[in-house]
Amino acid sequence: MSNPPALAGRHVVLGLSGGIACYKSAELVRLLTKAGATVQVVMTEAAQAFITPVTMQALSGRPVATSQWDAREPNNMAHINLSREADAILVAPASADFIAKVAQGRADELLSLLCVARPLERCPLLLAPAMNREMWAHPATRRNVAQATADGAVVLGPGAGDQACGEVGDGRMLEAEELCDELIAFFQPKLLAGRTVLITAGPTFEAIDPVRGITNLSSGKMGFAIARAAQEAGAAVTLVAGPVHLPTPRHVRRIDVRSALQMHDAVLPIAAAHDVFVATAAVADWRPAALAEHKIKKDGAQRTPSFELTENPDILAAVARLDPRPYCVGFAAESQDLAHHAREKLVRKNVPLVVGNLGPATFGRDDNTLLLVDAAGERELATADKLSLARELVREIARRLSPS
Repeated sequence: MSNPPALAGRHVVLGLSGGIACYKSAELVRLLTKAGATVQVVMTEAAQAFITPVTMQALSGRPVATSQWDAREPNNMAHINLSREADAILVAPASADFIAKVAQGRADELLSLLCVARPLERCPLLLAPAMNREMWAHPATRRNVAQATADGAVVLGPGAGDQACGEVGDGRMLEAEELCDELIAFFQPKLLAGRTVLITAGPTFEAIDPVRGITNLSSGKMGFAIARAAQEAGAAVTLVAGPVHLPTPRHVRRIDVRSALQMHDAVLPIAAAHDVFVATAAVADWRPAALAEHKIKKDGAQRTPSFELTENPDILAAVARLDPRPYCVGFAAESQDLAHHAREKLVRKNVPLVVGNLGPATFGRDDNTLLLVDAAGERELATADKLSLARELVREIARRLSPS
């Protein structure tokens, strides 16, 4: 199944004020367009010193607006026409000077005019600050950011790191991919606003000796997608991750663990404080009873080493026994008889919902097919990319938390 792009049908006014970070805005236009949005670029005079309107027009496919006196507008009211068409105005980069204008309600050129003239109730303003670290830390900037936020603007970032001036610190504009993700998240329904969600993801690694261990092929992608989707839906998310090489979703608290025991010890003390627990991790059922102190070596006699296994604690079942307990969602990664094994797990773990998938068909892939199993029956979520499925699962969880 092909899902529509995340920003399909959205019209975004992308404003550029003066700053070297304008070079990132070119990539941002490309990403927003790829995500399905139409993008109208508006540039200040200072922005045009860093990147040309020709570049931004080529990338957006639309003429760039640079003046409030634009004669292309039949009524000479670009600041009205452009703001009425927009689902959001994103200013990236937003310089210290431009943030000051927003805070003070000044409107002396087209972009600031747009911000003041926009319909507040349906055209949000998002600001991506970009400036030197001293400018970002200056009390005047802090006051202006606070005032702009109080007036309804959403501030994205800034990031920290190397700056064009050679200094290092806060003030870098977020990367284009980060800003695109932030805008996508902004438009997602806040179905879990005020909720707390705890998620486990990835495999566990059960050491045999200092260099070997028992693990599985789980990539963690589904769990990380659920963490992102829950955060997009407004939840405060904690992600307990086994050994995977995946970037942490933005605004998600991450706890890294290695073994099933470590995952158990990370989850149990905090689970009761969460509204939802989603056990996506492929936790090893067994671990070696004893860890060899040194690497097990071949001895020349062609003897195969053997070791005793002991059972790992059942994290999902332990959380389900808590009082109070969060709303528990289990995952069943099976190789056959998916519905049967998922229902067995539902009963055995005493949880209200189990999500089943065929592990060998999904481990490491970017798409998946899910089967929702509860006391009332079964429902399939058709094959789609994992983030789309995660958003659908989050909607389902939110519905169950608030049936009305």
